[in-house]
Amino acid sequence: MSSQDASNNSLGVPRSFQPTHKSERTYHQGHTTDAGNDNIYRNTSSSGSGRPPRQSSFLNLALTPLNRQSKQLRQSYENLVALANAQEALKQTRRMVWRDRGEPAVELHSVEDCFEHAMRGGARAGGLGFGIRSGVNIFLLMFRIFRTPKSFRFSLIRHALLGPDSFKFAAMLGTFVTLYKLLLNALPLLIPAQLADFSPPMPWGVNTPITPPGYDSDPNWSLMTPHAERGFDLERGRSKMNEEEIDPANVKTKLSKQAKAHELLIRKKGRRWHAALAGAIAGGLAVLWEKQDRRLGIAQQLFVRGLQGSWNAFSEKKGIKIPFGSVIVFSMCCGQIMYSWLLRPDTIPRSYSTWISQASKVLEPTVLVNRGFARDGRADPKYMNELINWENTTQRNKTLISQAIEMTANGPIERRFGSCAEVHPWLDSCTYVQIERFLEVFKWMFPIYGALHFVPALLFKRKEWARDAPGMLWRNLLGTARSSTFLGVFVIIYQTYFCGRFNLYEFLVSLKSDSKALKVFRSKIMGHKYTLWMVGALCGLSLLVEAPRRRAELAMYVMPKALESAWIAARGRGWVQGGGRVGESLLCAVGMGMVMSTYQNDPQHLSGLVRRMLYQFIGPN
Repeated sequence: MSSQDASNNSLGVPRSFQPTHKSERTYHQGHTTDAGNDNIYRNTSSSGSGRPPRQSSFLNLALTPLNRQSKQLRQSYENLVALANAQEALKQTRRMVWRDRGEPAVELHSVEDCFEHAMRGGARAGGLGFGIRSGVNIFLLMFRIFRTPKSFRFSLIRHALLGPDSFKFAAMLGTFVTLYKLLLNALPLLIPAQLADFSPPMPWGVNTPITPPGYDSDPNWSLMTPHAERGFDLERGRSKMNEEEIDPANVKTKLSKQAKAHELLIRKKGRRWHAALAGAIAGGLAVLWEKQDRRLGIAQQLFVRGLQGSWNAFSEKKGIKIPFGSVIVFSMCCGQIMYSWLLRPDTIPRSYSTWISQASKVLEPTVLVNRGFARDGRADPKYMNELINWENTTQRNKTLISQAIEMTANGPIERRFGSCAEVHPWLDSCTYVQIERFLEVFKWMFPIYGALHFVPALLFKRKEWARDAPGMLWRNLLGTARSSTFLGVFVIIYQTYFCGRFNLYEFLVSLKSDSKALKVFRSKIMGHKYTLWMVGALCGLSLLVEAPRRRAELAMYVMPKALESAWIAARGRGWVQGGGRVGESLLCAVGMGMVMSTYQNDPQHLSGLVRRMLYQFIGPN
């Protein structure tokens, strides 16, 4: 074999065996045609080597690595395609469960498109609602399933997964999303923008523009926001109001698809009354799926969230800023709640009243004794004897309570509140009881607030934990201690008021003055029942201990209870009339109207939790 023939190509085939003409190169992916075989015959016979031609064995020997490599490449390619398809399917499945941030608004051009879009959204919301409710039921069941007999465990699990509560919750969410999406997107089509324009007429001689100044030239200009308004990300809750120093006209950037989706999302905006009407109708009808006893709680929460968003939008528009507004709202709500807890327990839920007693570490007979003195000037001896017979009551306090029983035996007395012996019978010192009460409340609330701080952080801030675990641990411990201190200070303020009032009363009695004004002050002013409302409002100042970002949420938590108590009290006095069988539905309709109007137009004024939940269930439109 010559030196030229000895130079092989990358496949190990001599160059003399390679086809030289372009038309003869019919080899492709390890397959050889007849033309290629003829060419090999010619080159083999003209080589002059004298060896007999062995086409099959030589080709098998030369092309075996290529065939094996081709199969491996083909298999690797198919594996990559399968992996890409699996990742895409996983991504699509994740989108069905969790909506990506920056999702563009859907353009709908007919009522049929609106109906199809609404049905898809309602089905997705119903499925998510069913899964969420079933998951919560299973999570709660885990804490008590091992304490139940084995024969009941399967039925409990089945009821948690497939019980009527899950179906009712899914039906409520599915109905709301379907009706809301249908009405929100169909109203601009059924009522054109020109017919729905209620703006004042233009001056005489001035023609009405086709589109209002500052809006995009678009046939559906009512769906677009003014150029002057900054954008807002529904998912993140970040506004661009503070970027006035940057002139957008002079900034030219190449936006990615995600950024373009953000631009389209934040510029989609409907008329305010469209969202309000759609939210009111959808919310009022959807809540009827739930049980009667749960409708009121849902309606209350939606109503206060609507008030929060509407007030924030209104105050920003009018330039109204109230310092410590959350603290003021919290204080007013606490005044109503604490007054109801002590004097009108029928106006708040019994479970909530029990929780207040447990959190404040107050004995139940103590509450009943103070209630009796505030209402009638005397207490039931039955409850006072319970305090005397309590094993932790000190001997001094037993004597004082016995004297109070003797004093009230003949009728009401001047004092209209309980004594220190009846408020803290286990301690004689009014000074030490403040420290002892704070430590007890702090120790009791620390694990509860610890769960509220650590569980969300572990679930939703995994990257921060991986990057800075000591810092996250310290911040959550500090937040837990701060929240526990907040409730401890709340109890101290209430306890200090009762001890201070009784000690002041004892001091004024010791003066032995015959002044009528002093007697009126002791009996009518110090013992007036509305002073209990005032001290409850003073307890709300403890919210200043909490982190500023948590103050609004705590105010929104207590507001439904306070409004319910005030409403029941007003109905008892005949000031208002009840809503009847549709009262909860009407309250929910009003609340959802305010919430959805704010969500579609000023979402930054809603709390982050509400905004993110609505975005996951409803999306941009």
